[in-house]
Amino acid sequence: MTPSDNHAERKAFYDTISQRNLSPLWEVLHALVPSAPNTPCVPACWKYSDIQPFLRAAGQLITAEEAVRRVLILENPALKGQSCITQSLYAGLQVILPGEVAPGHRHTQSALRFVVEGQGAYTAVDGERCRMAPGDFIITPSWTWHDHGHSGKVEVDEPVVWLDGLDIPMLKFFDAGFAENGSAASQRATKPEGVSLHKYGANMMPVRHQSPFGQTSPIFSYPYDRTREALHNLEQHAEVDAWDGVKLRYVNPATGGSPMPTMATFMQRLPAGFEGKPYRQTDGEVFSVVEGQGSISIEHSGKTLVYQFSPRDHFVVPSWHTVRLNSQLGCVLFSFSDRPVHQALGIHKEERMS
Repeated sequence: MTPSDNHAERKAFYDTISQRNLSPLWEVLHALVPSAPNTPCVPACWKYSDIQPFLRAAGQLITAEEAVRRVLILENPALKGQSCITQSLYAGLQVILPGEVAPGHRHTQSALRFVVEGQGAYTAVDGERCRMAPGDFIITPSWTWHDHGHSGKVEVDEPVVWLDGLDIPMLKFFDAGFAENGSAASQRATKPEGVSLHKYGANMMPVRHQSPFGQTSPIFSYPYDRTREALHNLEQHAEVDAWDGVKLRYVNPATGGSPMPTMATFMQRLPAGFEGKPYRQTDGEVFSVVEGQGSISIEHSGKTLVYQFSPRDHFVVPSWHTVRLNSQLGCVLFSFSDRPVHQALGIHKEERMS
């Protein structure tokens, strides 16, 4: 049989089995099981100085009540129209104006809020409110009622902006994402502000503890002032890691694991003069710059991108891209990734290069 005859016979075979919803594995095996992680996502950086005018314009264009959540999605350039920053994670910048309320709802997706700019806003979770300040990390556990508001005065106070991070694409993959709207715009406060932090945030727990949010941390607000103090003390008194600087992970105090079952969150300090060694990992990571300035180089497939970053900038490092972090003046970075899912499935890989 000649190669042309063989090709024709194979095509006829493929056409026939396709009608029975079958396809040949040998034609796609190399793509299904590649020799290395091969994400379609690309690195990207969003400069806050470029984005801020659009956030302000969105505030004039649509109300928080009408929008439900007034958010500009940070969309990966290679995943246009898919509303995600990696294939498993969603990220967006939400803006709320003085006097507004983003109405209550709940959803199966887990959400994090990282406050980027402004004072005077609050978020409420299952009857407990917490004030939001720049650098604070706040959780909305899966299927909990939540709303947001800004108690400041119109024409006096500034808008508040925070980073939303959710596992929307992950739950979409499992066909498990859905939501329910509340009957009232803002839920009634039934618990004193800060009670969750008092119960669980002092290396102690109630004797007969039962987690109020299932696998999610019973603390839903992690204030930045505590985190910043820990980072700067460690910078002065502990060894600085050659790849990460001083990097801490947020924890669920009940389990010691990640605050949410699908997303890990981190805060790191790069000391002045830091020149990081390269590393790569299978979990894609989204960064928000809290303080200071620096640069990140991201290498993949022989190409290297370098982003200079400043406070409130955001960038994404896709899976298995080699990263170097540098800062001449010192900086603080918040980040989140889908690492807990990788770890639960036993597929997480990391390489630290010299």
